Amino acid sequence: MFSSKELFIDAYINRLEDTFGISYKEADNYQKYVILATLVKEYALNNWTKSKEVIKNNHHKQVYYFSMEFLMGRLLTNNLINLGIYDVVSEAMEDLGFNLNEIENKESDIGLGNGGLGRLAACFLDSIASLSYPGHGVCIRYRKGFFEQKFIDGNQVELPEKWLENDFVWETKHENESVLVPFYGVINTKEADGKLVFRHDEAVFVEAIPYEVPIIGYHNNVVNSLILWDAKPCGDNEEDYKIADSLYPNDSTEEGKILRLKQQYFFVCSGLRRIVNQHKQNYQSMDNFHEKVTLHINDTHPTLLIPELMRILIDEEGYSWDKAWHITQNTCAYTNHTILAEALEKWDVNLIKRLLPRIYLIIEELDKRYNAELMEHFGDDKKRINSLRIINNNLVHMAHICIYGSFSVNGVALLHTKILKEVEMKDFNEIYPHKFNNKTNGITHRRWLFSCNPLLSNFLNKYIGKSWITDINQLARLNDFVSNPEVKKDFFRVKQGCKEKLADFIEKKEGIRLNVDSIFDVHVKRLHEYKRQLMNALHIMYLYNRLREDSAFYQNFHPQTFIFGAKAAGSYYMAKKIIKLINTIADKVNNDETVNDKIKVVFVENYNVSYAEIIIPAANVSEQISTATKEASGTGNMKFMMNGAITIGTLDGANVEIVDLVGMENAFIFGLRAEEANEYYKNKSYNSREVYDNDNMVKTVVDMLVNGFFTNVGKDEFKPIHDDLLNKDYFFVLKDFRAYVEAQRKVNELYKNQDKWLEIALKNISNSSYFSSDRTITEYASEIWNLRKMSL
Repeated sequence: MFSSKELFIDAYINRLEDTFGISYKEADNYQKYVILATLVKEYALNNWTKSKEVIKNNHHKQVYYFSMEFLMGRLLTNNLINLGIYDVVSEAMEDLGFNLNEIENKESDIGLGNGGLGRLAACFLDSIASLSYPGHGVCIRYRKGFFEQKFIDGNQVELPEKWLENDFVWETKHENESVLVPFYGVINTKEADGKLVFRHDEAVFVEAIPYEVPIIGYHNNVVNSLILWDAKPCGDNEEDYKIADSLYPNDSTEEGKILRLKQQYFFVCSGLRRIVNQHKQNYQSMDNFHEKVTLHINDTHPTLLIPELMRILIDEEGYSWDKAWHITQNTCAYTNHTILAEALEKWDVNLIKRLLPRIYLIIEELDKRYNAELMEHFGDDKKRINSLRIINNNLVHMAHICIYGSFSVNGVALLHTKILKEVEMKDFNEIYPHKFNNKTNGITHRRWLFSCNPLLSNFLNKYIGKSWITDINQLARLNDFVSNPEVKKDFFRVKQGCKEKLADFIEKKEGIRLNVDSIFDVHVKRLHEYKRQLMNALHIMYLYNRLREDSAFYQNFHPQTFIFGAKAAGSYYMAKKIIKLINTIADKVNNDETVNDKIKVVFVENYNVSYAEIIIPAANVSEQISTATKEASGTGNMKFMMNGAITIGTLDGANVEIVDLVGMENAFIFGLRAEEANEYYKNKSYNSREVYDNDNMVKTVVDMLVNGFFTNVGKDEFKPIHDDLLNKDYFFVLKDFRAYVEAQRKVNELYKNQDKWLEIALKNISNSSYFSSDRTITEYASEIWNLRKMSL
């Protein structure tokens, strides 16, 4: 039906009118969307079936990427592009008098993620399919997602994200493949044929039902799957229906901790059961499981894959511990995403023992055997051994299970992996030097350039041809044009067009009109103290003072618009307080006619993938200002670079590699280096109050938090931020503040020299191809997963 515009129009009108019983002219945009998405899914179905057959018949090894998040965004446009039918559909809609953009906007963002972890996983699925590798995602089918963010009096309020309020067209339910997941109960043992047999009695079961979503490769007929698991109570056990209710339940309470641990075991147990069932149908034995399957553990949330696979191999398949451990260790691979202690999960022994009794027994045995290995390696160094054990101080260390139970442990940027190997996991690396490796993150350029930025895509097509769409390395050819005056003018028009689109969208959605001739300075990412949105906010307060008090500065200052987008976890007090501060600054700045022609501040509400697809193409400046050593990689920095924004940032995460590629002179780098930050942390030698006492610029801005500068909130509203900066400042906001102010001064000055600015922006685009997830996945596939490509 998609072979011609005419055939598609006939099929589309017939399906729409048959489904809704109305004339196609009377249909609303949601009805138009449902029919279009349904037809696209049906069109992909044949290739979906063929892909599964090719994998099975050719005995392909597969990777299953287990992640608590997949921040997919909308699928319609991406699927139309990847299937090669976007132009046919677009022309057909135009002939019918329909607006395809309005139809696309009726699709909800899929509520399966929140931040960089989930967006990375989504990019990986796209690249796996587009490169023709057999690989799939596994996650929970969250009914409410993370949350919908609203601002009330500047405060973040969390509302349920009801993305499944309407039918999710792309999914296929497989109720016949449902499995039972056990919780609680007791473990009884008996001896049979000289072996100890474990039986899980009195368990409370939850039914897990799989839904499959097609992941469509770009122009290659490959369709992989994202498998989502929904929870259904068994009998009267309504409470466990909550397992699939929402992403990241608040774990500040005992009830929240139990629910989060249930979620982690639920999707591991059900996902692995389906994989094992399919493997045994194909091979009748688990002997070669590690040769045909890689289970990839994305962060520590899916750690329980390791003891669960051991349970299946020992309790159900009858393998000895040693044989089961050989299969498990050669099946599982682990990606570490953080060195933040609070993000390296540790679970209370008693909680695991009560909720997952058999899994706990296996973890206990893992700890015992691992401890013996540690003693063999480190002798009587008990302090060192205890720091590496799986169970220590009545806590189960999930990252330690991952390192012990995986054949590969990778970081996600060169600096991050270096810190893992030389500092945070130095002892583990000494024991297993062959396990640790780096795989710098990447983004799918098909969504984050080709799809979301058609103006820039057309610009690239004009100067370097279209081959970059399938071979991102072709972007390097743009280096030949970065000094060309006509090319620069053309690129300026592209960027201005993107800024106008964003300004129109923000005016409609947020009620604020932006000056498109101003510098669009963008800080969008999860709200966390280490990402230092607070430092950005303090700088705006500094600018406000300076613009009001210094007429020469006012005259020379190029207008600058500061755009924020972020959600803070519902229980994260300080992050939510920072959101309130930024919104309070915005209220003061935007309503002060003495400065609002020079600076404007907007904190966009409910930042998500769809919002990002409009914001990122419009950015002039990419804020990547995390405390050195704290950001594992970042992927927003890559998206901005690829769309022609210039980075202002620290040498943290993948910023290091950005600067290596584009040159230090083509970014605005400031602040502590990793070695300096680590030295402060190690020696506990940083005193933020000394900075405050000795730097009048810092003192003035910090005092504004509590001296009545903000007249529309109570005087003590921001005292917690003030006190934290003076008494702790764990993330060196005050230490780096003056350097950040200077870097921002350079940004403002350089933007006035548009010729130079545009040249640097073009250099960023032309040197960004390394950050394609196609490169990342090629490395994973060849160096970790050992996959071969499918041929369809």
